[in-house]
Amino acid sequence: MSSQIFYASHNWQPFFVEGTKTLAYELWEQLGFRAPDSVVVPVGYGANVLGCDRGYSELLRRGEIGRMPRLYGVQAANCAPYYAAFRAGAEHFVPVPVAPTIAEGIASSNPTRMREVLAPVRASGGEIVAVTEDEIVRALSALARKGLYVEPTSAAAAAGLSQLIARGAVKQGGTTVLVLTGTGLKASERIGELLGLGARSG
Repeated sequence: MSSQIFYASHNWQPFFVEGTKTLAYELWEQLGFRAPDSVVVPVGYGANVLGCDRGYSELLRRGEIGRMPRLYGVQAANCAPYYAAFRAGAEHFVPVPVAPTIAEGIASSNPTRMREVLAPVRASGGEIVAVTEDEIVRALSALARKGLYVEPTSAAAAAGLSQLIARGAVKQGGTTVLVLTGTGLKASERIGELLGLGARSG
């Protein structure tokens, strides 16, 4: 007798978003029981966008917050199907060229929930942005100088926030949460290469 094992991705699991929505509750609590003006997250399959939307929607319905935050999703330009669909005004998958990216954690060329992710981003007044590999490396370096050791996927979100601030989409003076989803310990060797921190002989 033989058995087969397959992995269908946690993003297909209907209750997975019930876990990711706790992000919204945690941010609400840590901000003194209020919603931020904006939340910026890296986007691969979109679980953090879905979680924030569900969590903040529940808080809004219960009267715990007075408005939804703007939701911003950031993709690597080398693999950005959500960005392509957002720019096209589409709700479905838009074919897009795909190339390798250092932000491997969000390199999803054909995500499963296009409409479900794009709808709350648009409804909140946010957007999907795309960042280049150079922008990601610059953000990675800037975060490291601040003592934040994150993987390139998280740095992509920071690069997106810099882009949003530069063109005035996210304004100074408001409360913006940048979600850094992964530690640099997951990719230390690669980060060392990107930042020119290879081993030195003493």
